[in-house]
Amino acid sequence: MTSVREPSVSGMFYPDDPTVLRKDVGIYLKGADVEPFTGEVRAIVSPHAGYVYSGPVAAYAYKAVSGLDFDTVIVIAPSHRVYFEGVALWEKGSFKTPLGSIGIDEQAAQELLKSSDAFIANRDVHRGEHSLEVQLPFLQCVFKDFLLLPLLMGAAGEEIYEKTAQSLERMIASSSRRFLIVASTDLSHYYPYDVAVKIDAVTVEHLRNFDISGMMRDISSEKAQACGAGPMITAMLASKKLGAQTSRVLKYANSGDVSGDRSGVVGYVSAIFLKDNL
Repeated sequence: MTSVREPSVSGMFYPDDPTVLRKDVGIYLKGADVEPFTGEVRAIVSPHAGYVYSGPVAAYAYKAVSGLDFDTVIVIAPSHRVYFEGVALWEKGSFKTPLGSIGIDEQAAQELLKSSDAFIANRDVHRGEHSLEVQLPFLQCVFKDFLLLPLLMGAAGEEIYEKTAQSLERMIASSSRRFLIVASTDLSHYYPYDVAVKIDAVTVEHLRNFDISGMMRDISSEKAQACGAGPMITAMLASKKLGAQTSRVLKYANSGDVSGDRSGVVGYVSAIFLKDNL
């Protein structure tokens, strides 16, 4: 089995021409107006739809971390295409995009695999999935050099979220390397515009308040909705364990804001979690 993960949605979710892709991401980043903040970024939340829809929102999260240095980026994304339980790692090799290849942090991958039964090595489930892949060109545009730790979350509940967050905290806290966690999620799907905005407001408020228990409660009851709820909650838990005390919602919008079609929209949000420098 090859250890190189080829792009599966380039030319569909984002341009496959590297010059056009870099230009488009640059335009999105330039259009993102992020107010200055203090503290160390532990994690970000970013959407994963086609760039024409969610790219301008994703750009806020990546604009917030542009200029910072990280050795490894941990991307936690939901599985849309394949059912499995737990968290699947692509544990060796590299991920390719039109902008080049990103090496896997193989040492970190092995550490996670040994840390908990929540993790499995399974490259097959990664191959057709878009939710992790679409984060990569943004990362390649804002960071010069980094390794990737790609985590795909399948069927999971609070026990898996906690185990994953705990393993991430232990690995990051015991290392001298600098890690960034990226949670990949879209929000509600295909409700009329006004309904979607009300549902998404619940999720956005929990992000703004760094309210993990409220998020888990309302996701469970579907009062809040997100296709990447697991990655998002896991990133919140891990950030909290790593000392983050505050969060900031950077941007919310939905597909209706772009297309003008408000009959059935998908919601998008960007957020960051910060450890205050006291």
